[in-house]
Amino acid sequence: MSVVAEQLVKVVEKTERLIELCAALQEENELLKSENLALNTSLADGREKNKELEEKLRVLKLAKSFSETNEKSLDIKQKINEFVREIDKCIVLLKK
Repeated sequence: MSVVAEQLVKVVEKTERLIELCAALQEENELLKSENLALNTSLADGREKNKELEEKLRVLKLAKSFSETNEKSLDIKQKINEFVREIDKCIVLLKK
């Protein structure tokens, strides 16, 4: 009977170690789940921030293109005004 008792004690000890290992693995699993959730949240925040920055960049590019267009149109208007003045001077000279 001592052999059976020894084997029973060994089985009980191994079972207790397995239970402890299972508990440790469950704790680690919970920590990893928590970390995964935090990383997914951080990733979602990063993606949202990226979208916002891309939208700001698009708006800035659009605003810059308008400002360049306005500068060009002002230059063109000034040139046209200069040509009109010169034409007026020529007409005045021709009338004399």
